[in-house]
Amino acid sequence: MKPEEMPVHDKFGRLLEDRGVWRQATTLEAAGELTARWLEGGSSYQPGHFAPGSDNETKPIATALAELNRHGLFTKESQPGIRDGAAAQREYVTGFCSAATAGELLALSTRTELVTVAHAPGEASSAAIPVTLAGSEVTTVLGSSENPVEEEQIRDWAVETNDALALLLADSWYVEILDPLWGRNDVLLPAVLQALKRAEQP
Repeated sequence: MKPEEMPVHDKFGRLLEDRGVWRQATTLEAAGELTARWLEGGSSYQPGHFAPGSDNETKPIATALAELNRHGLFTKESQPGIRDGAAAQREYVTGFCSAATAGELLALSTRTELVTVAHAPGEASSAAIPVTLAGSEVTTVLGSSENPVEEEQIRDWAVETNDALALLLADSWYVEILDPLWGRNDVLLPAVLQALKRAEQP
C-alpha cells in the first residue's frame, strides 16, 4: 500500500496520528496530559472513547477536567450535575491515580459532603450508587472498580494504548468522586482539584 493510500482515521473517526502518541505514554502524568489535550480539542483520540471528540454534555466541564488530568488524576468518566424535569444527574468524576492521591481524594469524604469510593489495585469490587435518573429509572451507577484486573481487560487497554500503561493502570488506584446533591454543578470539580494540589505538596 502506498503512503498516500494509508488510512488517516480509524473506524471511529479518530486520527491515527493522535493514537500513535499514546503508544509512548507510559506514566499517569503522560496519560493525563494527553487526556487534557483531547478535552481541549487538541487531539481526536482518547482510549476507550469511540468517537473523535467529547460529547456535548462534557464540553461545559472540559476545561476543569483537563486541569484535573494535569494534577494527578487520569480521568476515565464524568458527568455534570443536571436537574431537568424528570431527568436528574449527580456530578461525578472517576479516574486512575497514585496511592497518595487516592488518600487525599478519600479524605474529601471526611471534610466535605462529597463521596469518594476508592478501589485498591487489583480490587474487583462492585456496588451500585445511583448517579443518573430518567424519571424513576436508574440509568447510571457508580461503585464498581474499573482497574484492568483480568487478562482480557489489560489486553484491551494495551491495544488502545500500550503494554506498559495497561500494566500501570492495573497497579494504580481507581477512584470515583460524586456530589450527593442532585443537579449541583459547582462544588465537586474545584474541591477535587484542591485535593489533587494538596497531594502534590511535599
